[in-house]
Amino acid sequence: MFQQLINGIITGSLYALIAVGLTMVYGILRILHIAHAAVYVSGAYLGYVAYTYTQSLILALVFGAAGCIVLGWTIQRFLYTPLLKEERIVPLIASVGLYIFFEDLFRLLGGPYIRVFTVKLWFDKITWGNTVITSHQALILIMTVICLVTIYLIITYTRLGLAWQATAQDMDTAKAMGVNIRQVVNLNFLIASAIAAVAGVLTAINYNSVLPTMGSVPAYKMFAIVVLGGMGSIPGTIAAGLIIGMAETIMSAYFGFIMPRDAIAFSAMILILIFRPEGLFARAR
Repeated sequence: MFQQLINGIITGSLYALIAVGLTMVYGILRILHIAHAAVYVSGAYLGYVAYTYTQSLILALVFGAAGCIVLGWTIQRFLYTPLLKEERIVPLIASVGLYIFFEDLFRLLGGPYIRVFTVKLWFDKITWGNTVITSHQALILIMTVICLVTIYLIITYTRLGLAWQATAQDMDTAKAMGVNIRQVVNLNFLIASAIAAVAGVLTAINYNSVLPTMGSVPAYKMFAIVVLGGMGSIPGTIAAGLIIGMAETIMSAYFGFIMPRDAIAFSAMILILIFRPEGLFARAR
């Protein structure tokens, strides 16, 4: 049971990293950034290419994050900015269309087959009784803590974090009070995209593979996690990611015959929408 709990925490950590960027974007622009999954897959491919040529995990993470920062800024500048004054359904449709475009682009550029992404770390595993934590799982935990603590410190102790909170509450009022909205939105996208890239590289390492469709399920599962956590709530998204990850792992291990693994997140989202539409961890208004 403890082993499954560890596996669930690892899975939930990856979900939290993937979904937190979507939450950051929604919190400020109120846009469901489904194309965030394309950024996540781009990070995995860029990290794979960098590691193939350098055999350096650090360079793979840095190269993936740098490439996704450019991609995220481009999406924000040339797709979302012109659509901010439209109905919310318009940028949502555009975001879904962009993800479909990128999925086909990945298939054309990288091939339709799975690429093996094998990374050897300085140790193999940590054993504690009957519980085993692999080197890849330890890497995921460390990187997740680093990323999430960094976000917390930025939001809590920096002027940028204060500007984020003000813009998320009321963009027009924040602008009237002197907040540079364009800069806030740009930095929000850049950080969210960098975290998505890290999540993509870590996921590829964890499953030892990169493929064009690896973002298909996360594209919709991260939406379920954001709804469960309360739209726009970063702590809620983190908690929801861990809850979904542990629920999937434990139910698949002990009650796998009940429903498919990927159906658990969507079942939870449906129940939340019925009984608590604001989410389990909705922000106070």
